[in-house]
Amino acid sequence: MQNLSIQKYLKSKIVWLYILSGGFVLGTALLGLLVSSVVIPVPTILHIVAENSFGLGWLNDVPRNEEMIIWNIRFPRVLLALFVGASLALAGAAFQGLLRNPLADPYTIGVSSGAALGAVCVLFFQITIVGLGSFTLPVVAIASGFLTLLIVFGLVRLSSRSLAIETIILAGIIISAFIGAITSLIISLGDRDSMTQIIYWLYGSVGMRGWSHVQLIIPFMVVGAFILFMHYRELNALALGEDAADHIGVDVKRGKTYILIGASLLTGAAVAVSGSIGFVGLVIPHLVRLLTGPNHRHVLPLSMLTGGAFLILADLVARTIIAPKELPIGVITALIGAPVFALLLIKERIGRRG
Repeated sequence: MQNLSIQKYLKSKIVWLYILSGGFVLGTALLGLLVSSVVIPVPTILHIVAENSFGLGWLNDVPRNEEMIIWNIRFPRVLLALFVGASLALAGAAFQGLLRNPLADPYTIGVSSGAALGAVCVLFFQITIVGLGSFTLPVVAIASGFLTLLIVFGLVRLSSRSLAIETIILAGIIISAFIGAITSLIISLGDRDSMTQIIYWLYGSVGMRGWSHVQLIIPFMVVGAFILFMHYRELNALALGEDAADHIGVDVKRGKTYILIGASLLTGAAVAVSGSIGFVGLVIPHLVRLLTGPNHRHVLPLSMLTGGAFLILADLVARTIIAPKELPIGVITALIGAPVFALLLIKERIGRRG
């Protein structure tokens, strides 16, 4: 009887977490559309979004300039922040589950640095692959991110056959530092204008992107998220260790490969459209895991929702805190994420001692 009541409580808690996460997404999205230098009433905003999205409108006269501001500037920016934050948080949750380490995320193991290098090369050398067109940037970023991941694991294989978690993270930090040096070298070879453009892009931003960038990230995000959602059981099994997962019938090698591909797709696409934005993939999954427990059936979707809402909020702060100027969104996520993650780590250490 007691077990049934505990299970009922846990299920109700999970339901409320989904409701709160969904409300967080909707609330931050509405704030992102509402708060700016030009104040537009909420009914007008909802009418513009509904009319352009579904052909449903109820207002007779909406000023053209207000429709342009909402539909062409604010709405794609909010959606891009949502998709980038969701992608980074989901990839972070997958990497943390795979490596069984809360410090693992796309940045600490080098995927983001590799993706950024590929994107910088495309921007600097004006590369366009025949047949890909505007998809050249995300495809090259994803490929270079995945190649970096292979290099990290290759380096770990050479130094340690056991693929120890600490060795993977150390190798990721080493490769990230090396790739960062190459990126800096490429930037320094350019003129002042290209240098400024690339450096600002590397700081991370979802501003001045538009619908084309939203359309770029969607297919990669959908495929990457689908792959990870289909393999949440492997992530749960890998939490017990690779040997234990193998004993209960999990194809460890196949599962790891799919998880790495899914997480690399998400990271590469996010970096390609927004630049480098840190701490989302590190803090959000860790925070969600504290609330939900280790089951990736809930950790993955809740990380996705919370990460997207968090980045919308961070972008809102970035563009309003020193208005009319705008801060890079990566600065805001670092200022918020670093202290929060430090507090989480301290709380966890104290809990273990107690």
